[in-house]
Amino acid sequence: MTSLLVRPHEPDAQGKVLEVTPESAGWEHVGFRVHKLAKGQRLEDNTEGREHCLVLLTGRATVTSGAHRWEDIGERQDIFEKIPPYAVYLPNGVTYSVEATTDMELAVCSAPGHGNHAPRLITPDQVKRSTRGSGTNTRHIQDILPETEPADSLLVVEVYTPAGNWSSYPPHKHDVDNLPEESILEETYYHRMNPSQGFAFQRVYTDDRSLDETMAVENGCCVMVPRGYHPVGAAHGYDLYYLNVMAGPKRAWKFQNDPAHEWIAKQ
Repeated sequence: MTSLLVRPHEPDAQGKVLEVTPESAGWEHVGFRVHKLAKGQRLEDNTEGREHCLVLLTGRATVTSGAHRWEDIGERQDIFEKIPPYAVYLPNGVTYSVEATTDMELAVCSAPGHGNHAPRLITPDQVKRSTRGSGTNTRHIQDILPETEPADSLLVVEVYTPAGNWSSYPPHKHDVDNLPEESILEETYYHRMNPSQGFAFQRVYTDDRSLDETMAVENGCCVMVPRGYHPVGAAHGYDLYYLNVMAGPKRAWKFQNDPAHEWIAKQ
């Protein structure tokens, strides 16, 4: 089994079905987990030294942190409705609770925080939507927490890739500190399929092939990208969604395409 693929498991007492920590990934910045909460179930936690972005994948919830309270937020009941989600940004060093007002799925994205920003609600109308690529390289972007919006470390984005299309393509990487040309960013890909029995393929590889893993990803799997190029292909008949979390020593998304495939971007 690949070392970069994390599979979901049955919910624990807090509804957690998947988790990536800096310790489990062997890196320094990105943390990611997913909770499935039944209506009325409550998740309580502290952000400790890490800023958080709570993404309501599906369902509705009331989120509180200190004097901040966002009542019964959420709109999307199925990820493949393709409408932007509600999300909540939380700085490091605060407590918070999430109470499910319907059955719901929550993604908890985290990275080192420095206390520079206040808690805030991110509403669907604040999420910038765009389309990249053309033909079988077309994919649709929903920027939840891009670098143009305030945060210390986190970058969070959703991508919808139509069935049979490629994504994160041509293959690109962000693992060298060489701004403004390239930045170092760790990354997780949380995958969902429609219909749910589908699959996709993701490859993570470096120029020297010291890292070169290709994995079949199924509904609810997460792929860790510590370095290297990381393209994704959606199988015929199955739409692909993924939620990306990125963070590194500098909050900038600058990447380089694989030179062997750069010609695709220039078409």
